[in-house]
Amino acid sequence: MRWRTSPPLELCSAGSEAAPRAPRTEMPQRCAGDKAAVSLPPLVFRSPPSAAVTDAPGRQASPGSALSPGAPGSAALSPLDPCSQPLCRPQAEKRARAAPDVHYVAAGPQGAACGWRAFAPGWLQAFNTPRGFLLFLCAAAFLQGMTVNGFINTVITSIERRYDLHSYQSGLIASSYDVAACLCLTFVSYFGGNGHKPRWLGWGVLVMGAGSLVFALPHFTAGAYDAQAADGVGTCGANRSVACGDGASGLSGYRLVFMLGQFLHGVGATPLYTLGVTYLDENVKSSYSPVYIATFYTAAILGPAAGYLIGGALLNVYTDVGSRTELTTESPLWVGAWWVGFLGAGAAAFLTAIPILGYPRQLPGSQRYVVMRVSETHQLKDSGPTAASNPDFGKTIRDLPLSIWLLLRNPTFILLCLAGATEATLIAGMSTFGPKFLEAQFSLSASEAATLFGYLVVPAGGGGTFLGGFFVNKFKLRGAGIIKLCLLCTLTSLLASFIFFIHCPNVPMAGVTASHSGSLLPDGHLDLTAPCNADCACRPEHYSPVCGSDGLTYYSPCHAGCPGAAVPSPSGQKVYRDCSCVPQNFSSGFGHATAGKCTSTCQRKPLLLVFIFVVIIFTFLSSIPALTATLRCVRDRQRSFALGIQWIVVRTLGGIPGPIAFGWVIDRACLLWQDQCGQQGSCFVYQNAAMSRYMLISGLAYKVLGFLFFAIACLLYKPPSESADGLGASLPSQSSASDNATDLPDAPSALQPHSDV
Repeated sequence: MRWRTSPPLELCSAGSEAAPRAPRTEMPQRCAGDKAAVSLPPLVFRSPPSAAVTDAPGRQASPGSALSPGAPGSAALSPLDPCSQPLCRPQAEKRARAAPDVHYVAAGPQGAACGWRAFAPGWLQAFNTPRGFLLFLCAAAFLQGMTVNGFINTVITSIERRYDLHSYQSGLIASSYDVAACLCLTFVSYFGGNGHKPRWLGWGVLVMGAGSLVFALPHFTAGAYDAQAADGVGTCGANRSVACGDGASGLSGYRLVFMLGQFLHGVGATPLYTLGVTYLDENVKSSYSPVYIATFYTAAILGPAAGYLIGGALLNVYTDVGSRTELTTESPLWVGAWWVGFLGAGAAAFLTAIPILGYPRQLPGSQRYVVMRVSETHQLKDSGPTAASNPDFGKTIRDLPLSIWLLLRNPTFILLCLAGATEATLIAGMSTFGPKFLEAQFSLSASEAATLFGYLVVPAGGGGTFLGGFFVNKFKLRGAGIIKLCLLCTLTSLLASFIFFIHCPNVPMAGVTASHSGSLLPDGHLDLTAPCNADCACRPEHYSPVCGSDGLTYYSPCHAGCPGAAVPSPSGQKVYRDCSCVPQNFSSGFGHATAGKCTSTCQRKPLLLVFIFVVIIFTFLSSIPALTATLRCVRDRQRSFALGIQWIVVRTLGGIPGPIAFGWVIDRACLLWQDQCGQQGSCFVYQNAAMSRYMLISGLAYKVLGFLFFAIACLLYKPPSESADGLGASLPSQSSASDNATDLPDAPSALQPHSDV
């Protein structure tokens, strides 16, 4: 007779046929905590045995191990074994062979204490829970997001100015992170998935902290920053000599140090989003897993917001802290204290890695989820190679080709990877150029645009990520239902993308979008020189926009015909007086100009912001469901490796080319390019209508592809059979399992079935 059960119940033989009868006491057929009744035959209590089971003469069987075929049926187990309690007696050998497809091994709480080697105090075990681990994992993800997606994007302009770097060189620095992640993902996800995941995670956080310290190293080795303010440069009549030439300083070589720091960031962060996710999924109930993962990803999204806020505040402090300078924060030569944030992030990473390294391979109480988690693995036409069912599969490099082949044969997994790549392209492109889009549409400064974009991304991205996991848990969605939720989110964000048909008109700029008299200029026709500023001999290298009292924006105070330096107004703004190109008014003769671009009066700003918020929240809303679907459509032993392969596809097809593609598209909408001694630099002014049109085309193209990938994945997904491996019908309800380790009996070991359920 074959029995079906799940941990932590112990499986023992019911007794030998030749054993004498003893009084019988029937066990209840329902275990405490199970909501679904499981039909079990009556268990028999017998008197405690007196002999020990031996595998061979003179050698006692190890506690918790399976009975050897030759063991006497009437012998007793070791006193340390849970089955030594008067619950049941061994069964005959012929009955023990009734279930050869289930392999039992010891999986008890030995080594499940939280600590570092012999140091595992009792008070520390209060953190040895899924929630405790989630706390430290969220701290690591927060630091990673704050450093890589916050500090780096904030200080990239400052390090370009400080170390004489070109834009393509700073682009190489930023891409070093993704390059490192792509190189390490296969190795980390394959071997780390079968290893001690908390140790891989802890060492990864340590490497990430070392990368932050390396990134800040050039500040301490390059010497003091020597820059002098040039008062009056850019006004009519000022000395406008510009030193042009090769003159490259040796500071540009520090780009290699920055690339090394970013490379270490990528190496250290690789285990977070592969091993960290699977470790959470393995140690909590299947219904709770999306909530835990959503909380983890929400922390990773809140990190960049903190990075922008802290990094922006630090840039208001001079780079050589304690030194006095005549430069102001508005000066184009100003360099802030970009390096302070990386020192703090490195120190915090070291402190976060210490508790993560102390966690065990499995959290207490997680043994039950190996069987209780109902498999939703996509069913292929055949069962696949029998080698994949071996408990030792995936632990050597020889199994790597077969592991990759099994994933490539899973159409649902491949389609989810491609859908994730399309979403990653949009996220990477919008996170890089979203502030620039707002800056151009609403005529904002760079800091104002970054702040406004942060106000959109933090609640929309963080809220959408958390709500995605919440909905999966709330509605108890399974494989096909999760993919349908992704399909609905993608369709909603696709429809909201049509808002890019609407745009704000350009603020009129003299000589670029309007003539100096205020009339519109045809696209592509630049005429910065006018009779009012012809005698000023203005140089195009000095771009410092000012807003005239006539409502026109001028290229610089010189192009506005302002003769003298600016004077501060009572409101704190710099005001240029007697500007010859600004029309006269009756009170003050020549008009005046204020430093900065003129503000936009676009009435469509609220509508644009609302629909951009909708696009962002529904894009992030599908992220956790898509990740959960990926975990549910692959084998248990391939989860970490599958996430690694998915991240490689997402980064290779989405994260790396996304900013490049969006940057190329946005550059096609440029009206006014920077002139660096005759060489084209960055774009100063964009045509808003063309930018919105190109953003619409790009967004719709990728959203339609993502919708198609999710739709095909939903059609091709095949739910598992109800009796997979003969265990599906006997599993109790998932909601019946407790998330608390104290629900387990205090037994030194438990028998854990190994199967691909």
